[in-house]
Amino acid sequence: MVEIQHLTKTYGSQNAVDDISFTAGAGEIVGFLGPNGAGKSTTMKIATGYLPPTAGTVRVAGHDVATESLAVRRHVGYLPEHNPLYLDMYVHEYLEFIGSVHGLRGRELRGRVSELVGRVGLSREQNKQIGALSKGYRQRVGLAQALIHDPAVLILDEPTTGLDPNQILEIRQLIREVSENKTVIFSTHILPEVTALCSRVVIISRGKLVADAPVAELAARAAGETVVRAEFEGPVDAAKLSRLPGVREVEAGPAGSFLLRAAPGVDPRAAISRLAGQEGWIILGLRQEQQSLEEVFGELTK
Repeated sequence: MVEIQHLTKTYGSQNAVDDISFTAGAGEIVGFLGPNGAGKSTTMKIATGYLPPTAGTVRVAGHDVATESLAVRRHVGYLPEHNPLYLDMYVHEYLEFIGSVHGLRGRELRGRVSELVGRVGLSREQNKQIGALSKGYRQRVGLAQALIHDPAVLILDEPTTGLDPNQILEIRQLIREVSENKTVIFSTHILPEVTALCSRVVIISRGKLVADAPVAELAARAAGETVVRAEFEGPVDAAKLSRLPGVREVEAGPAGSFLLRAAPGVDPRAAISRLAGQEGWIILGLRQEQQSLEEVFGELTK
């Protein structure tokens, strides 16, 4: 688990991170979003022990980053935004070196390197110098080094930068697999990636926390209402739909469809189902509409 409480990082008179708090639990993938300069990378560097906080606390796998920095680093795998690699080393050689830094030796080290080379798609590139690899393959090397010691927490800063669409899908699948027993925090500017991967989204803007919620809840809250589309077979009485608890407006659409707008936090779908049963209406479809994450992000960070 990662626990961030009242974290502040100050440079001169400017708060790069301004009193933010959130947690990420085991098995959870948390998307960490914000505009450029919002404080995402600073927060990640503090959580991995690369920067000291000005105020507040960060605990990783139960260890305080300020007082137990080495213990934190043993439990964290980190892929920074600017992937630092030794370009004159060969892929296999580099991963063995990083594994040895983490205390792996002999057969255990060789087995771990061999496993990760296959998992991140480097089998055909493992005997090449890193400097000869494309940017996408260098990202794979960076991800492998973050995973080499099987950390409990994985912190990824723009992990799919430079990857082609097929590679992005492969890395997403890998992140899903490793998240089953790890805490994963990753930042990205590819917002559909958050929808595809995350159980929760944390958004910061100008150093301040502006949102911490599941994607669907975030969209509903940003819209200021809950929107449900109901489709029926045959005619229904729109006036009865409009009198359901929390429903503010009912808009008739084509072919027996209706758009119901309800108060924030009110989900009228159960009430619609009960009403349909009482009235003998046949429901063909009932779903909650969502704003796009791009719209939500823009609204919260503008």
